[in-house]
Amino acid sequence: MSINQLIFRSLKKNLKNYYLYVFALVFSASLYFAFVTLQYDPSMDEASGTIKGGAAIQAASILLIAIVSIFLLYANSIFIKRRSKEIGLFQLIGMTKNRIFRILSIENFILYFCSVFLGIFVGFAASKLIIMILFKITGVQAIATLHFTMQPFIQTLIVFSIIYLFIMLMNFGFIKRQTILALFRVTSNTEGKVKKVSIFEMILGMAGIILIIAGYYVSTKLFDGSFSQTNSLLIAMLFILGSVIIGTYLFYKGSVSFIFNMIRKKKNGYLNINEVLSLSSIMFRMKSNSVLLTIITTVSALAIGLLSLTYISYYSSEKMAKSYIPSDFSMAYSEDSKKLKDALTTKSIGYNENKIEVIWAKVNIKDILESTLEEANFDPNIMNLAIISDRSVKRIDVTPNETIFSGYSAALQSFTSLKDSGKIELKGKNEIIPQNYLGPKDDSILPSYLTNGGLPVAIVDQTVFDRLKKDVDPEMQMEFPVYYGIDLKNKDDVEKANDIFDTIAFQNKEYNASQFQELKSIKMNMGLTMFIVGFLGLTFLITSGCILYFKQMDESENEKANYTILRKLGFTQSDLLKGIQAKQVFNFGIPLLVGLFHSYFAVRSGWFFFGTEIWTPMIIVMVLYTVLYSIFGILSVFHYKKAIKDSL
Repeated sequence: MSINQLIFRSLKKNLKNYYLYVFALVFSASLYFAFVTLQYDPSMDEASGTIKGGAAIQAASILLIAIVSIFLLYANSIFIKRRSKEIGLFQLIGMTKNRIFRILSIENFILYFCSVFLGIFVGFAASKLIIMILFKITGVQAIATLHFTMQPFIQTLIVFSIIYLFIMLMNFGFIKRQTILALFRVTSNTEGKVKKVSIFEMILGMAGIILIIAGYYVSTKLFDGSFSQTNSLLIAMLFILGSVIIGTYLFYKGSVSFIFNMIRKKKNGYLNINEVLSLSSIMFRMKSNSVLLTIITTVSALAIGLLSLTYISYYSSEKMAKSYIPSDFSMAYSEDSKKLKDALTTKSIGYNENKIEVIWAKVNIKDILESTLEEANFDPNIMNLAIISDRSVKRIDVTPNETIFSGYSAALQSFTSLKDSGKIELKGKNEIIPQNYLGPKDDSILPSYLTNGGLPVAIVDQTVFDRLKKDVDPEMQMEFPVYYGIDLKNKDDVEKANDIFDTIAFQNKEYNASQFQELKSIKMNMGLTMFIVGFLGLTFLITSGCILYFKQMDESENEKANYTILRKLGFTQSDLLKGIQAKQVFNFGIPLLVGLFHSYFAVRSGWFFFGTEIWTPMIIVMVLYTVLYSIFGILSVFHYKKAIKDSL
């Protein structure tokens, strides 16, 4: 048999075991090529001009390289170990290590670069779809077209060629390091098996669970006022990060074995075949993979958490736009307001105008202050607030001794939380007016540039407003004392009206704002972020799922002898498969469940900084991630089914 025939037969034999590796490689190459193509695609000009799409996608492509490189190097280490006996046989028949390395390199070269070229083709074919998805999410009005350029093609080949060289260096080092005897024993030494759970492992298991619970608990207290100083807040964040990551490692190192050992002891050692194939296997194998599982769980939690937060922002974009710009158009000057009204009237677009006179004053909130983040040179008891009359707001009416706060942002409440009632003081330049505070309202009345970026608006009786107006501090007042809010009667006219707004030469554009433009800007920014995080998360999901699948594939080959014995004892394929299914639920379910819990508590602790709705976006992301992740568990069951069938 010639070397070429040997390479061809070896490639054909191993291809059935590499199909998922090939899929992941094709997917990674196609996604990277598509990302690089986006940077040079002319249709991206509109997006990159407003949201720096090219720079963001370039940064994402670098992260993508890191994820793909780690995956390919790890997958290669698994496959080279699986072929250790084959390498040993080559040496026994007289082949030198250099020739063996050359055979493996040629075989890997064919498989690797065929997958890369196929990935480039798929990436080019899918690039139009990816651009369409990006434009749909960000709301960019442009036509997506297919453009093949040599620059992305060459860049993709260079990147994956460098990764291939690292793979070859890894293989060369492995072959040079191993003796013939060691090559025949590699697969039997890859997993550590322990016959007994020690007291030390039980202590580690308890410590892991306690650390994770402690991290979760502190995360729930992070922004509820428990930490009133910046340093303590930073220490709390570091504690959460450290305790959860270390706790996760200890959980896999000892907690799983400890919990399953308790279940086994409860049964007095009498385990059925399903429990033998699932519980016992998980007890002793998961600890040997504790570092890998900790990394997969942590990055999974990071991917789910980031995608949830970006989707929360995207999902809440309409409410956020209304909180920043409460009317369809917010105008700061009467001249600008008149220009817009005249233009709308000319185009027969109906509107309503709401004029709100605004003054600014200091408000003593000491009595209603529940907690605040303490900072140097900052008096937490005093707020500089915009104050308006209840006559400006049709739905609110207060007495001369009552005040309501409206439009207090959830993010600011997390740092400076207020009670629902109490006493406050409105401070003019010379006069102090005591008031009964009636609590906050969610509705935004003034645009964010008039409220110091999220501070509430104080609504008082007209008589109190008149008193304060005569006693204001001139240094606190803005140059425009009246806010003009213009709302369209027919919301279908909003795009047409916005086009008119863009063409008018206003006196001061800085303080004139369009709610439609604000919504478009939020969607563009958060849409691009969600697009990038989503594709990076999908890449990690596929690569980590493949890694777990390869580990299970490796275990199934090592356990074939056990299946042969069990089959000879009379157990059917169905009996063994039930235990394997339970095993895969644990193998894939435990890292997924822990990752979901980590991401839930991470998102729950600070979601209000990103939007106004948490449950729907977070549940959608978690369900989608779970469904995609479960596919690899199902594939591993099919592989085990084949291994059981071939065992006898």
